[in-house]
Amino acid sequence: MDISVVIPLLNEEESLSELCNWIEKVMTANAFSYELILIDDGSKDNSWKIIETLSSKNPNIKGIKFRRNYGKSAALNVAFEKADGDVIITMDADLQDSPDEIPDLYKMITLDGNDLVSGWKKKRYDPISKTLPTKLFNWATRKVSGINNLHDFNCGLKAYKKDVIKNIEVYGEMHRFIPVIAKWAGFTKIEEKEVQHYERKYGKTKFGFERFINGFLDLLSITFVSRFGKRPMHLFGLLGTLSFLFGGGLSFLLISEKVYKSFYSIPTRDVTDKPLFYLALVAMIIGTQLFLTGFLGELISRNSVNRNHYLIEKLT
Repeated sequence: MDISVVIPLLNEEESLSELCNWIEKVMTANAFSYELILIDDGSKDNSWKIIETLSSKNPNIKGIKFRRNYGKSAALNVAFEKADGDVIITMDADLQDSPDEIPDLYKMITLDGNDLVSGWKKKRYDPISKTLPTKLFNWATRKVSGINNLHDFNCGLKAYKKDVIKNIEVYGEMHRFIPVIAKWAGFTKIEEKEVQHYERKYGKTKFGFERFINGFLDLLSITFVSRFGKRPMHLFGLLGTLSFLFGGGLSFLLISEKVYKSFYSIPTRDVTDKPLFYLALVAMIIGTQLFLTGFLGELISRNSVNRNHYLIEKLT
């Protein structure tokens, strides 16, 4: 099978028929063999009934229904497990992403040899309350991840080589960072394609301002897990050692000063009367706690079932 199109959705009953017909038209015109996986993420409208009707008319259309809203990451992760296409293309269900982009995305994976191609909605039809935080979010993600050639990490229109989606896990709200997850899994051929963005035709957006706050928190989380998930002592042990050495050194200086002035009968305050002593004590306690955190993290990591999971591209 050439392509698997994966579309998570929530309360998009107005757009589903039009979107599926559009996709079918593109696939037929380019002679692609395909499957269309629609994931109903706990919709309260008639989305699932429409999916059932569309599936009965077109065997290429498959549906997955969640009992409640689990989020976009969960929907993508389940669909990725089911997808059989050589190239997997994700898009949103609100008709703001154009299926006409599919042939070019497919070629960038199969002919150009990219692992992942991310869409870039250079010209957006969204209010400034959405575009401005998005720019800040994308800037921060580029700096942290080192993927400097992507302008729009959160664009729903993306294309993946099959190996990519079969070797990564998307959870929580990590769908925003799939390029980052893919890069840290060893898939470094990541490119960008400028894509057409349309105004929302039906309904209203399902995302609020809180997604940007959650996005930055998720960025910190994935950065830590990806870089130190298998070696937590490298982070906590280092910070703990530095903190303990700082507190110990400060305590040594205070005690040395007390001994020196006492030896030469120079008036001085007791060490315990100085605020710096308590600062040093706190630093030593924090250092010990950080070191123990790293040690416990190492024990957990070494007992993990996937502690030696590696991605092997070829075996001869």
